[in-house]
Amino acid sequence: MSGEISVRSAMRDDLPVLLQFEQGIVEAERPYDHTLKPDPISYYDVGALIDSSDAEVAVIEVDGELVGSGYAQKRRSLDYVDHEYHAFLGFMFVRAEHRGKGLNKRLLDHLLNWAAANDLPEVHLTVYDGNDTAIRAYEKAGFSSYLVEMRLNLDE
Repeated sequence: MSGEISVRSAMRDDLPVLLQFEQGIVEAERPYDHTLKPDPISYYDVGALIDSSDAEVAVIEVDGELVGSGYAQKRRSLDYVDHEYHAFLGFMFVRAEHRGKGLNKRLLDHLLNWAAANDLPEVHLTVYDGNDTAIRAYEKAGFSSYLVEMRLNLDE
């Protein structure tokens, strides 16, 4: 890959591109969830995440162009585990033409460093069952299955 690569904290000025990334995530996840409402939908309040002291929204730049995003957010853990808070990752996106080049790893490293710096001992994320590419990428980064959430649709 040629060009200068950097990972940095997102700024409010990045919002127009970040909102496009969000729609890319929705489009990629639609095949895994038939219950998603018709477009346009939004998963995140990206501006609020950028402004929050309990979250880190990060972007990947290649030659000054935004090509990826993700966030880590401090969340309360389940009452019965031994740590009060953990980090939750979301909004993970890399433009199609930049996938497979190690950018997601750089983004994950940035977000994991933020979690460690904020004394969050564990990191969680969710991924759709059947999204084998994402599952393999997260397993390669050291993640493993923890809980499996199941559902039964009674409308069908």
